[in-house]
Amino acid sequence: MPKSPPENSALLIIDLQNDFCSGGGLAVPGGEEIVATVNRLGSGFSATVLTQDWHPAGHSSFASAHPGASPYALTEAAYGPQVLWPDHCIQGTDGAEFHGDLDTTQADLIVRKGFRPSIDSYSAFQENDRQTSTGLAGYLRDRGIKHVTLCGLALDFCVKWSALDAVTNGFAATVLTDVCRAIDLDGSKTTAESEMAAAGVTLATSDALL
Repeated sequence: MPKSPPENSALLIIDLQNDFCSGGGLAVPGGEEIVATVNRLGSGFSATVLTQDWHPAGHSSFASAHPGASPYALTEAAYGPQVLWPDHCIQGTDGAEFHGDLDTTQADLIVRKGFRPSIDSYSAFQENDRQTSTGLAGYLRDRGIKHVTLCGLALDFCVKWSALDAVTNGFAATVLTDVCRAIDLDGSKTTAESEMAAAGVTLATSDALL
């Protein structure tokens, strides 16, 4: 039987979409392996939120939008350094859809992010300009949420920034590291875990809840 999550706690399922799974435009190694565990986590939380990358075609974070640029290169956006990604999670495409085995019926809210053509968005709470809010913090406060548990893709980018912003917004945050997978660019997985721990994010595994 699942164990009870903390009281007034929300589950944030980050970007569990086809393009981040095997065969996708920006496949995270082993991304689809976490789906079954994510489905088992869903019960018992006060709220469950799914995030969904939702880019327009030609988004400024795509390498293809910058002639001569290679995927994973860094560019300087108006708001600072930005990784250039392969095209992924384009609005209305199969790649942007949630993985077919994910139980989306558990979701109270779906937060779409990255839909502004000139701003990428890793965090569930705030876009990469660090000024534009998604509105998630206000929603969680209105629901009486005090703690968020995070899982999904990818640990070293969207999960990390979501966890850090959760803490910044006054929530306690736990990342279930075994229910995440990482892109791991040049050691970014280890760096992300260190950054989260230093910020007060709890790093745990799903056996705390299952």
